[in-house]
Amino acid sequence: MPELRWALALLGVVFLGGLAFWELRRPRQSARGEHESSGRETRAQSPSGPHTQGPVHREPSISFPEIRTREPVHELPTVEIAEDSLIGLRADGARDDLEEPFSEEIEPIVPLPEQPSPPAALLGEASAAAPEARSDPIVEWPEEGERRIVALRVVAPGERFSGRAVRQALIAEGFVLGKFSIFHRCGPDGRAVVSAANLTKPGTFDQDAIDMQRFGGLNLFAVLPGPLPAVRAFDELVSAARNLCERLEGALQDESGEPLTPLRTAALREALANDA
Repeated sequence: MPELRWALALLGVVFLGGLAFWELRRPRQSARGEHESSGRETRAQSPSGPHTQGPVHREPSISFPEIRTREPVHELPTVEIAEDSLIGLRADGARDDLEEPFSEEIEPIVPLPEQPSPPAALLGEASAAAPEARSDPIVEWPEEGERRIVALRVVAPGERFSGRAVRQALIAEGFVLGKFSIFHRCGPDGRAVVSAANLTKPGTFDQDAIDMQRFGGLNLFAVLPGPLPAVRAFDELVSAARNLCERLEGALQDESGEPLTPLRTAALREALANDA
């Protein structure tokens, strides 16, 4: 037993001694390893070292253009013309002679020959061919006891017609303001065939105030006998009344205020034909 104890004690001493020797040597190995690793990094970074391995990649160099300072911008001088005598000067300081005449010859202006006026006979034919252009229609009605009047009405269905609309519609249908201050539409010989009066008494129109007035309707009539046969004059009356009714968007009535139906129109026309 004593020998075993001595053997164990001896082994413990040897173990402790080896452990102390290892601990003393470890810092030196760490310092040597760090020195060797720093040497390897230095050799790897140096492209000209003897231990350089593999190709060395270099970054391309970038060259920037030289930036020069811009010269200051000088303001242009302002030139003011003090008087009109400078107008006409050339760039070399000389003055153009503005009063010198042109050397080129100018051709004289030759007046055009006057157009001969048409003979009076042609003017008379033109007036006869277009009697509607006359400003003063001829109104020749028979005596009161010998004449017959056929009348129709164009009535505003709601609000009154504006005076401007009435005037334009009548002019568009060939009516002219004339005798008795009412409108007339002429026949081929210039005499009034159909006339248009204001539906409100006294039935006249004021030429200066018609556009500012309002009208409840128009009274269209033909006085027989006239420049046209009775049936033809009635047809002209119906045609004018229908066109005015369409232009003014009104209602068409007979002389008693009843709607003018096709049956009523045919009856009036037949009565005129029988009386003829």
